[in-house]
Amino acid sequence: MSAMRLAAALAACVGLAVLALLPTYVDAYYLALAIGLLQFTVLATAWGLFSGPTRYVSLATTAFFGVGAYTVAVLGELLPWPVVLLIATAIGAVMAVIVGLSTLRLSGLHFVIFTFGLAELIRQLVIWFEVNKSRVLGRYVFVDITQKDIYWQLLVLAVAVFVIGWLIARSRLGFALRIIGEDETVAKHCGINVTIAKVTLFTISAVFMTLVGAIMAPRWTYIEPSIAFNATISFEVVIMALLGGAHRLWGPALGAIPLTLLFEFLAARFPTASTLIMGVIFLLIVYALPAGVVGLWDNFRRQWRPQRIEQGAKA
Repeated sequence: MSAMRLAAALAACVGLAVLALLPTYVDAYYLALAIGLLQFTVLATAWGLFSGPTRYVSLATTAFFGVGAYTVAVLGELLPWPVVLLIATAIGAVMAVIVGLSTLRLSGLHFVIFTFGLAELIRQLVIWFEVNKSRVLGRYVFVDITQKDIYWQLLVLAVAVFVIGWLIARSRLGFALRIIGEDETVAKHCGINVTIAKVTLFTISAVFMTLVGAIMAPRWTYIEPSIAFNATISFEVVIMALLGGAHRLWGPALGAIPLTLLFEFLAARFPTASTLIMGVIFLLIVYALPAGVVGLWDNFRRQWRPQRIEQGAKA
């Protein structure tokens, strides 16, 4: 087993080195595609950190993503880039704590509706502020960040989200959240502080989403509320996580990679019907793969293992 783990670690290091060198060997189109893949891999995995174990379906991804983008739009020219990212992280964390304390008592459909409304509420607040206070609806983003810089920063963020997710899954917090996902009442009777556990993981997830929005902001040059707070992002992230299997750390990435490529194709070939097609894909995933690709693989392994044991016993 140790040899297998060593081989897996070595393969991961080689793969990471290849990904780090990718921008030096591909043209602008493939670099942009790689940035999109990393963006949605981080967003879907961050979504799965919270929604996977707790089974809370959140549509607040756009809210945190947009807040990160607008932080860069407002402060990008005034402060050094690392300081801007730190401020975006702090804003996302504070907002997540406030939202978590006020909404995580909800569950089911009520939580879904509230998180979707939250994104729309923040978008409308930004529009009101821009129109009435700053007197401009959009902002130009002028920061000395190249496409390669965006790629490498997203790659670091992807590594961080997987490492933190791996640590959480093996911690008391991860164990507590799995109990909450199974039965929240039982978790309370076991002495678990349900509120703190949920708010903590919700905040960690939101911070990653906020940082993705901040890192992606220089790519657009011009930002307005309809771009930063695009509700489609929330739905795409949910579809990707569900396709791969949100209950496993690496499951959302399995859904993010093929669906990012598919949505890129649909947006280029069928721009007016891409949203409709995305909705159909979402329905198919929910009904055909309720546990995602990872769940399908787990079922296959459970069916295959008894047959292997039986064949070994006959031999």
